Amino acid sequence: MFETVLVANRGEIAVRVIRTLRQLGIRSVAVYSEADAGALHTRVADVAVPIGPAPAVQSYLSVERVVEAARRTGAQAVHPGYGFLSENVELARALEAAGIVFIGPPVAAIEAMGDKIRAKQTVSAAGVPVVPGRTEPGMDDAAVAAAAVEAGFPVLLKPSAGGGGKGMRVVRSADALAEEIAGARREARSSFGDDTLLVERYIGNSRHIEIQVLADTHGTVLHLGERECSLQRRHQKVVEEAPSPLLTPLRRASMGRAAVEAARSVGYTGAGTVEFIVDADDPDAFYFLEMNTRLQVEHPVTECITGLDLVEQQLRVAAGEPLRIDQSDVVLDGHAMEARLYAEDPARGFLPQTGTVLGLHEATGPGVRVDSSLAVGSVVGPDYDPMLAKVVAWGPDRATARARLVGALGRTSVLGVPTNAAFLRALLADADVVAGRMDTGLIERRGELLTGTSGPPPPHVFAAAALALLLDQEPPGTGGVRAGSGGRAEVVDPWDVPGGWRLGAPAWMRRLLQAGGSDVVPVRTRGRAGDAEVAVGGGDPQRARAHRVGDELVVTLDGVSSRYRTVRDAATVWLSVEGHSVAVHERQPLTAAAAAGGGDGTVSAPMPGTVTVVRASVGDQVSAGTPLLVVEAMKMEHVLTAPIDGTVTELAVTAGHQVRLDERLAVVTPTGAASEQGE
Repeated sequence: MFETVLVANRGEIAVRVIRTLRQLGIRSVAVYSEADAGALHTRVADVAVPIGPAPAVQSYLSVERVVEAARRTGAQAVHPGYGFLSENVELARALEAAGIVFIGPPVAAIEAMGDKIRAKQTVSAAGVPVVPGRTEPGMDDAAVAAAAVEAGFPVLLKPSAGGGGKGMRVVRSADALAEEIAGARREARSSFGDDTLLVERYIGNSRHIEIQVLADTHGTVLHLGERECSLQRRHQKVVEEAPSPLLTPLRRASMGRAAVEAARSVGYTGAGTVEFIVDADDPDAFYFLEMNTRLQVEHPVTECITGLDLVEQQLRVAAGEPLRIDQSDVVLDGHAMEARLYAEDPARGFLPQTGTVLGLHEATGPGVRVDSSLAVGSVVGPDYDPMLAKVVAWGPDRATARARLVGALGRTSVLGVPTNAAFLRALLADADVVAGRMDTGLIERRGELLTGTSGPPPPHVFAAAALALLLDQEPPGTGGVRAGSGGRAEVVDPWDVPGGWRLGAPAWMRRLLQAGGSDVVPVRTRGRAGDAEVAVGGGDPQRARAHRVGDELVVTLDGVSSRYRTVRDAATVWLSVEGHSVAVHERQPLTAAAAAGGGDGTVSAPMPGTVTVVRASVGDQVSAGTPLLVVEAMKMEHVLTAPIDGTVTELAVTAGHQVRLDERLAVVTPTGAASEQGE
């Protein structure tokens, strides 16, 4: 077994790999970019080595810098995690030339399966069914368009390289082909350095099921059952589970055999995943999608039901050891589900979010596992994928696993960075998800029912924020007495207490609060936080009490108590309750009035990123919804559109421009107003 292994990755997967290395007594080496200095994976490793600036192409994606770091630290092997260089044949070749083991499959297998076109041709020759379409290498835009028309709409455009949903586009009509082909190529080129596309028939009512395979260098290839990955958004998995509620033992065996044959066809070794698409209306019809020649994000659910550590298996295979199990030893015990925690705002179209983790609570409990890279002080920036952690739950059956996962997400609190925890809870509570009736289009169909975009936060959130602000302003002590210097009791001057105290009766204090994109809400409080009245908006006053217990704020409104995790950041209070995390800002009167106005034609950056395309010019007449420009952030493209009908009167950016959160990028002026300005 190896003595030193370098982990060529970051975030939660680097932390997870290092955990197994430590259990096996193997010295771990972390690498990090300038943006990740002090990140959790650098702190849990035995050694941490800087490898370059924040842009991934100059650090984590640099083969030369990774190999040099391995040489400098005496690493005998490199574990690539997933993403970045995990399926990069040049890294495998460079490590081989340096006499360092690549913990992954042989170069030939990476080449065969890393190119989706070649992969389909290879497994098809081995008798594995594939999705109809055209997989000719080197197709130009005209050839891709012709292939789409030939396959029949809707079709799916897919980059030949990479994965994770990057660059994948569903095209439903010929009118949209040119724009979607251009967008798919841009995103593929940005993510993988290769804009080659293939075309497949889009199977709408589909389920995404993958088989985990494991192979050693002694000729043994076996599968570890399947994972259901049908809950997706933009072709990116959100919730995964094992086993699939769709498959019978007979179907599992059939798909397992196909996966093993696909692995054998390229001489595969190590851990890998063969992905299939299944027609939900005809579960016996399944088609090969691709093979991921690496560890998968969702591998923990397989570990939970098989009892195997897949990273340990990767290490042993890479060290030349034979597998110690055969197919008859693989027994699936119970059920496991995993939810991906992202730094994103579901209510704003799942836009990636950035910030600093100001407060953190990660769930524990029976059957609960959290793979995370988070710590208080962690900075979530725009340079990398927005996934923060994976929350996993195991149970003896699916119902128990689902309930445990819902509970774990409710106990998860990340303050300072918006997350999708509440969305995940809503998704897991969906009636079809509860029943196991899922397909890849479910999330898009549910829309606002899952994302909570139908209204502002409930009144109790504003009440809790106002009480938290009041409590923070109050001097410590009870009954007008607080501890003075030297332990002596000190009388509190009632005029110093911000509770509206005056002779006769306390007065009302008024605050203007705003949460996310909601309107400004006036909140009145009277009295001290421990015995107060609160009125939100135009509502009636409620009796209220607030006090802190550890890092929690306990708020009682008219006899009903709720516990919030809170943290204060200047004039902002972050609150989290049952998976819902929200930032409530205290506004000054003028700022609040301006914020409440809304409805103008300003187009602002919804996240930090880079402008990749500008489609409009000053003077253009546009309608609400007309695309104006494209911003790329966290490896995803976001099209910004005109908010109103009118004329583009300001365009502050060009392609390549780096933008800040909320930076003004363009202005659309209503046609009448634009004419008046011209006069």
